[in-house]
Amino acid sequence: MLRSASSAIRRVAAIKAPAQMMAARSFSTSMAQHNISFALNDDQRAIQELARKFTEDEIIPVAAHHDRTGEYPTELIRKAWELGLVNTHIPQAYGGLGLGVFDGALVSEELAYGCSGIQTAIEANGLAEAPLMVAASDEQKKKYLGRMTEEPLMAAYCVTEPGAGSDVAGLQTKAVKKGDKWVINGQKMWITNGGKANWYFVLAKTDANAKAGSAFTGFIVDGNSKGITVGRKEQNMGQRASDTRGITFEDVEVPHENVLGAVGQGFKIAMGAFDITRPLVAAGAVGLARRAMVEATKYAVDRKTMGKAIIDHQAVSFMIADMAIGIEAARNMVWKAAWLKDNGHRNTWEASIAKALASDVAVKSACDAVQVFGGAGFNTEYPVEKLYRDSKIFQIYEGTSQVQRLIIGKGVVDRVTK
Repeated sequence: MLRSASSAIRRVAAIKAPAQMMAARSFSTSMAQHNISFALNDDQRAIQELARKFTEDEIIPVAAHHDRTGEYPTELIRKAWELGLVNTHIPQAYGGLGLGVFDGALVSEELAYGCSGIQTAIEANGLAEAPLMVAASDEQKKKYLGRMTEEPLMAAYCVTEPGAGSDVAGLQTKAVKKGDKWVINGQKMWITNGGKANWYFVLAKTDANAKAGSAFTGFIVDGNSKGITVGRKEQNMGQRASDTRGITFEDVEVPHENVLGAVGQGFKIAMGAFDITRPLVAAGAVGLARRAMVEATKYAVDRKTMGKAIIDHQAVSFMIADMAIGIEAARNMVWKAAWLKDNGHRNTWEASIAKALASDVAVKSACDAVQVFGGAGFNTEYPVEKLYRDSKIFQIYEGTSQVQRLIIGKGVVDRVTK
């Protein structure tokens, strides 16, 4: 089943135009002929089913183990890579499948249903690759995206620092030009895949006197470069399968050919990557919320109090109904943000709405699932306490929920006043 569904993914890649994603094609046709459609086509359903089956067979059975031990799921990621569930958006020209953001969202939701920590480890590749999708030269894409399709390598997005997360303008890592090379010094923090990365996307300050929009430059840095120190694996509250570390750069030399885009354009490139990745993070949050709803519903049907199943108590039924409302609304927002990007429209505002909404839905759904389970929900023998711990990071990474609301609020003003 997995192999046949995997073949469907490659069939999608083979029959579509290189510059046009399958999701974009099917949805744009629907809009032209029937105003709009929310239906998946056969190939998209095959992609979804492949990810769903992989999650059922491979992720769910080992999720608790990776949560307890913090062991990185190397073998599992290799299997996902072989099936085409990793690096889905790398263009065909560089050996990838060239699928769209919409297709990636289908995969992310299903993987996160099994374990959002494992899904984050996989999705971190997409975050590192996104700046290259936005601004890399053909040679850079061949060298760095191409190698990701040749073997199951990992990459990392190095922006956050110990003293600067959402405040990107406060980054202190610096890069100084010396001859035909750049020398990078600084420390990054909370870097997903930090200890597993074959290469890093690094944002560093190259002009101390410029405003944020032109003060930073993006670099592609090989993971084996002299002067890189990988810190210890952080022991996080949730998503423990993910490898999160501090990365220190001490006189790390990077050739000028590894500058991404133009000098001074790093901030724009780094932020532009989020238009690709935020819908996928939001899709992961939807997957976690759906798992919480399913677990809570199954338990509520079986558990009896006061002579009847607790699902028949309105207080419990309404909690589960609210989960469903949030999940359906968040998924539709994810799909819209993904569709816009695949069709060449700016989606920054919609991506922020999707990210903020889905993150909040995930946290509330997981919290309410624990409540439905009662005392059992507070126990590690049941899956909902892990879902609760895993959910919180969705409101923090790739832009906090507060940052998303700043973007959304500004977008509202722009739309009302222009």
